[in-house]
Amino acid sequence: MATIRERTDKYGKPSYTVEIRLKGYPRQTATFKRLTDAKKWTQDIESAIRNGKHFKTTEAKKHTFADAIDRYISDVLPVKFTTKEQGNRRPILAWWREELGVHIMADLSSPMFAQCRDSLAKKTSKTGKPFSADSVKKYFGVIQNVLKYAVNEWQWLEQSPLRDKRIEMPELPPGRIRFLDDDERKRLTTACRESENPLLYPAFILALSTGMRQGELMNLYWKTPSNPPAESAWGVIHMEQNAIVLHSTKNGERRRVPLVGLALQLVRDHAKVRRFDSQLLFPSPKCPQKPIELKKAWLTALKQAEVENFRWHDLRHTTASYLAMNGASLAEIAEVMGHKTLAMVKRYAHLSDGHVSNVVANMSAKIFGGV
Repeated sequence: MATIRERTDKYGKPSYTVEIRLKGYPRQTATFKRLTDAKKWTQDIESAIRNGKHFKTTEAKKHTFADAIDRYISDVLPVKFTTKEQGNRRPILAWWREELGVHIMADLSSPMFAQCRDSLAKKTSKTGKPFSADSVKKYFGVIQNVLKYAVNEWQWLEQSPLRDKRIEMPELPPGRIRFLDDDERKRLTTACRESENPLLYPAFILALSTGMRQGELMNLYWKTPSNPPAESAWGVIHMEQNAIVLHSTKNGERRRVPLVGLALQLVRDHAKVRRFDSQLLFPSPKCPQKPIELKKAWLTALKQAEVENFRWHDLRHTTASYLAMNGASLAEIAEVMGHKTLAMVKRYAHLSDGHVSNVVANMSAKIFGGV
């Protein structure tokens, strides 16, 4: 039997506490801000109990959601993510802790997270603008990672309330695809080569050739037998392998980036004249232990090349677009760019339509002959 009690706080806002008592099962309780969520949770839990699908482990009753977030911050963040990404995730985790931290893990439910989704949609950013669909998705991406550890490694939950995409996310706008056409690429290449900053051109070519993010590129270190890379290194250049190995990436996974063609030649040339008071590939001339700041030189090159509405990160889009137009599959693009899933590279699918048509035509010709 379920009982729903309504309470009103000092600001006049109601909340609804549900208590479910079924013979032979432990008492279940949960609190919601909306009556509809309380009724939905009641129906789901009662149905699950009667069907023998509702099991609450001792660990799920022992820990709060705040405990899970705190453990994630102390045990996972420093190991799996770069300092920058840790900084990005901490305020998000703090928001979730404030919203749901008081609940024990056993009481977490899909309706709770649906309500948080709605709250995020009404939230404003530091600039005063409403939260975008992408921002809502980022908040849920972070907390899904926390729940994954709670289920798989800590065993504080048997299953995540966000499993099987139970919470419908706001529809995202089409991803930005701004890449250099042939004329723009030629003009910008010339402008970077003629820049007063000698490191702009090799950085530009390396970014365009590998698709690496700016943070990954600016935190590359040389690998020498007698002088191992600094602990802050995101990636290491292995000249003997003609490759870069990225140890710290946005998604927390190691990635190997091949060095070929002009990019390889420029890195080899740079190795002959590099500074020996810094292990960085692109050190600052004034502070060699820190990466160089290329913003001023980059903006000057864009202006000289008459390339508009183009950011450094768009070099990454350019690499992916060129891969698609040269016949690379979505899986191959994802591997080069370091994406965990194909969802991020589907935006480039239309650029390889001709390649896909050829694949289908070849299959048809093989099966049916020249008819």
